[in-house]
Amino acid sequence: MSKETSLHGVHKGLGALFTDFAGWSMPVRYASELAEHKAVREAAGLFDLSHMAEIHVTGKQAADVLDFALVGNLTGVKPGRARYTMICDASGGVLDDLVVYRLADEHYLVVANAGNAKVVADALAERVAGFDAVVDDRSETTALIAVQGPKAVEILGAVTDADLDALKYYASVPANVKGHDVLLARTGYTGEDGFELFVDADEAPAVWRILTEAGEGHGLVPAGLACRDTLRLEAGMPLYGNELTLDQSPFEAGLGRVVKFEKPGDFVGRAALEERSKQDVPRVRVGLKGAGRRAPRHGYKLLADGKEIGEVTSGALSPTLGYPIAMAYVDRAYAEPGTELSVDIRGRIEPVEVVALPFYSRA
Repeated sequence: MSKETSLHGVHKGLGALFTDFAGWSMPVRYASELAEHKAVREAAGLFDLSHMAEIHVTGKQAADVLDFALVGNLTGVKPGRARYTMICDASGGVLDDLVVYRLADEHYLVVANAGNAKVVADALAERVAGFDAVVDDRSETTALIAVQGPKAVEILGAVTDADLDALKYYASVPANVKGHDVLLARTGYTGEDGFELFVDADEAPAVWRILTEAGEGHGLVPAGLACRDTLRLEAGMPLYGNELTLDQSPFEAGLGRVVKFEKPGDFVGRAALEERSKQDVPRVRVGLKGAGRRAPRHGYKLLADGKEIGEVTSGALSPTLGYPIAMAYVDRAYAEPGTELSVDIRGRIEPVEVVALPFYSRA
């Protein structure tokens, strides 16, 4: 049976269509995923992300254990700031991609994908051995609400005491929303400006209602997982299980920049990643632009001169751009922007062009 977030009753009241996602019953859409997508690009969308994992790491060696457990340099993150990073296994394969917030000198918050929540929590619990630090998984008692879109500042600014102008991208600050204490972060997964609010699960329905009321007149709509997927695809952001898997290192994904070899000491996967970094990866992640209305989808084969040279990982008809877009892994000889390829869409061969990522960037 799927787990339910503390906002499940709110979503039912809004008429949401639900889907099982990583063992959670989550709203896939409320009315129209296209309308929700458009609202995030032009006004604002309100998302329930409470299925994500929130794992706290505290103690004198909290920074040291994360530098050992993850590929990034977490010691270098200043309190109040955040970093995108990854956790790998000993062979360099990606277990998950993460956002890590440093809340204080000896306090970090690791946010993991829902499908990998247990994997990440178990790995951190194992890797903390020998360090003066504690790993505390608070996923069950924490809700996460996101407000994304160009009107997000205006909407949230009406109900919080936080100085939003001073809150930088990839930063966080404790804040109050009409009497409710939250951790307010300025990160996102849509390509738009926006905020995430970490709040006690019991208080999430009240915070959702406050934000909904603040968004009246500003075009705020509740938004589900369907539009979240097309938004992140337009922004060229990878999804674990599609663009990122245990079979790939960060280098194959074109995200080798997150691996910080310059940090002192060893970290899990270091030797394997150093070896991979010296090699030309056989396949690389690219963007694809199609024509017409038929979009390449996950698993579709890519062809060049009748030969299979890659596979689509994510694809959709872009609501913002009006044409099919996709991300894929292709043989590196075919990865140059401008390269003409073909995709097999259910037996019909359609042309696609390799393009640079992202497909969409906000002004």
